[in-house]
Parts: sequence; structure tokens; C-alpha cells
Amino acid sequence: MSVDFEIPPAAAQSLLAEGRARLIDVREEFEYAAARLEGAELIPMGTVPAQLQRLEAAADGELLIVYCHHGVRSLNVVAWLRRQGVDNCTSLAGGIDRWSVEIDPQVPRY
Repeated sequence: MSVDFEIPPAAAQSLLAEGRARLIDVREEFEYAAARLEGAELIPMGTVPAQLQRLEAAADGELLIVYCHHGVRSLNVVAWLRRQGVDNCTSLAGGIDRWSVEIDPQVPRY
């Protein structure tokens, strides 16, 4: 099965509600402290290579939805993961900012 490089927030929300996906936040700790999505695991972009084995194992069981502030860093992380052979991952289009606008206005925008 081919997974798109990006997923819109509404589609991501559906997969999460069905228990078929996991959120990976690749922002920095200070950004995570300011705003986060419930259940997301913080793995700052710079530490992703060190977490490759764990991410590979997680992607075996569920889709990894990677997100950042606006979707640029997460898209880069997804491209890198795919080059490492982790295909079951996608980037949240528009990042946490778009999620706040379209899905949950309780998530602070910054």
C-alpha cells in the first residue's frame, strides 16, 4: 500500500480515532511546551536519526503521522524516513497550526 507524503488534518483525525496511527512531534521542546496534540510523542527533528530503529518498529504496527509547526520540518523528516526504508509514515499537512484552525481551536496557535 502506498502512503501519501502528506495527510490533511481531518483524515489524520479519523485514523487516530480508529487507533490506526500514532503522532510524532518533531518540533523542539519549547514548542511542545507551548502547544501539543494529545497523545503525541516528542522526537525533535535533530534526534530522529538516533530513534530510527524505534520508529521503524512503530511503523510496522501503525501509520506514523509526523508533524511540526507548519508542516515543513515534518515533510523533511518523512522524506528522510522513507529513504531509510520506513514507508508507513506521512506528514500532517499544515502542521499543528492547521490542526488548530481546522480540528481543535483549543490547541494554541503561536
